[in-house]
Amino acid sequence: MSKTKSKSILNAGSVTFLYEYLNNASPTGFESSGQKIWLNYLKPYIDEYFVDNYGTAVGVINPKAEYKVVIEAHADEISWFVHYITKDGFIYLRRNGGSDHQIAPSKRVNIHTEKGIVPAVFGWPAIHVREPGKEETPTLKNIFLDLGCKSDKEVEELGVHIGCVVTYPDELMELNNRYYVGRALDNRMGGFMIAEVARLLKESKTKLPFGLYIVNSVQEEVGLNGATMVARKIKPNVAIVTDVCHDTQSPMMNKISSGDISCGKGPVICYGPAVQNNLLKLILEAAKKNKIDFQREAVSRVTGTDTDAFAYANDGTPSALISLPLRYMHTTVESVNKQDVEEVIKLIFHALKTIKNNHDFRYIK
Repeated sequence: MSKTKSKSILNAGSVTFLYEYLNNASPTGFESSGQKIWLNYLKPYIDEYFVDNYGTAVGVINPKAEYKVVIEAHADEISWFVHYITKDGFIYLRRNGGSDHQIAPSKRVNIHTEKGIVPAVFGWPAIHVREPGKEETPTLKNIFLDLGCKSDKEVEELGVHIGCVVTYPDELMELNNRYYVGRALDNRMGGFMIAEVARLLKESKTKLPFGLYIVNSVQEEVGLNGATMVARKIKPNVAIVTDVCHDTQSPMMNKISSGDISCGKGPVICYGPAVQNNLLKLILEAAKKNKIDFQREAVSRVTGTDTDAFAYANDGTPSALISLPLRYMHTTVESVNKQDVEEVIKLIFHALKTIKNNHDFRYIK
């Protein structure tokens, strides 16, 4: 369904925050600098905050309320670890999260050291010297970094050692005034969206009858770890999670296996075992009542997102997943529709306004 584009809910401060937050590196296990940016933006819109031992950051509205509602995204981005340094100064890597080896050759990277950023490149043999029909494809066994060093000692002198984390430097850009494009939109765009929900609540002077916990979790890319820990700490009554899902409209995507999902057609509401049906119904009604276009997605055993961690935490937490359609996941050109971003923010905002204090989501009462 097409509709006239409404006035943007983002302001100049929102956009400045978006670019600062998305352009900052936040690799799994090393999210602290991004979390500081996120918290600094969030502080005017919350009553208090806390950070747990591994770096999950949580802003709280109405902290004294007994009934607790979580809105959540994850803060980490995929990256690499320095794994092996050869005697002649080349570096081989291990994944930190689901980093894609096929896109690596010829990419520029930043190696994070105690001395600062060390630039490097993924080297690859030129097309002239590769034998047609017998070309090697990129794998974890043959992709490597070149730092411009002649020996492992030179590498060491730069401050690079086994365990240093490696990220791509690609920054946020726009395509045709329609898409945000960059690395790590999965899922720091989610962190941006839940922060904007907090801003809208504050600026609209919305009084919530419950405690709201705005959660930016760490280590989702390696096993939902941050969400698992913080769910035990908060013990929420309800959790609404936002993450990304695959847009399937670009070439080489399979709608039969991945669904018919499109950037530009609104948030994606998920159906699956971890999604509590009464909370799902509340979100669907909020979308319809507020004329927010949405799409539907079905998952099998798990959502593959932090929704699973919250749903099965403690005694079971009514949880739901609102996804942002995204193209080219886990590449440096992840792409999302700008209007979809705003519609996800609106949907979470309106869903929260529908939840009552001590809202009972049980099937049988």
